[in-house]
Amino acid sequence: MRKISEEKLQAERQRLALMREYEDTYAVCQAICGIDEAGRGPLAGPVVAGAVILPKDCEILFLNDSKKLSEKRRDALFEEIREKAAAWSVGVVGPDVIDEINILQATYQAMRQAIAGLSVQPDLLLNDAVTIPEVEINQVPIVKGDAKSVSIAAASIMAKVTRDRMMAEYDILFPEYGFAKHKGYGTAAHIAAIRELGPSPIHRRSFIKNFV
Repeated sequence: MRKISEEKLQAERQRLALMREYEDTYAVCQAICGIDEAGRGPLAGPVVAGAVILPKDCEILFLNDSKKLSEKRRDALFEEIREKAAAWSVGVVGPDVIDEINILQATYQAMRQAIAGLSVQPDLLLNDAVTIPEVEINQVPIVKGDAKSVSIAAASIMAKVTRDRMMAEYDILFPEYGFAKHKGYGTAAHIAAIRELGPSPIHRRSFIKNFV
């Protein structure tokens, strides 16, 4: 990692201290798990949920909402979270299921998958703005939680990087749609490709009804 000045390091640590507010509030809990998703809005590809339990003394500089980070920074943080987390997992739900049960229910399903895949049982979930049904663990929904909680920010990065890498792999299979560039979101070029070529096997039919 590039060296930063002592002044910037102190400022970054102060920012992270504010992002530990919820973790500190519920410090009596032994395993606090952040939950977030990536890919609710795209026209193609899966929705992916991340679940991350960070050790109480864990410091990961520049941890933030994945949308506020560059791809290079996200990739570096992905590896650091994998290395330092007490446990982490992702859940993936594909476009067929999204079409069948709707994107909200598919998101919940991905989140339940991520929780079930953890090697450590959490005793509290900090969620980005949602309460997940069919989960018995205590939950705290936090609006814009990926910018307010280190655990949720870490989960957002794991979900986003996992999904982006999947879309890059789909781009190899279906290069004419440009998935590596737009990750399945509804850019003008993506919509034009759908209109010209029709849907690929990973398009969400319920999302593209107006384009085909």
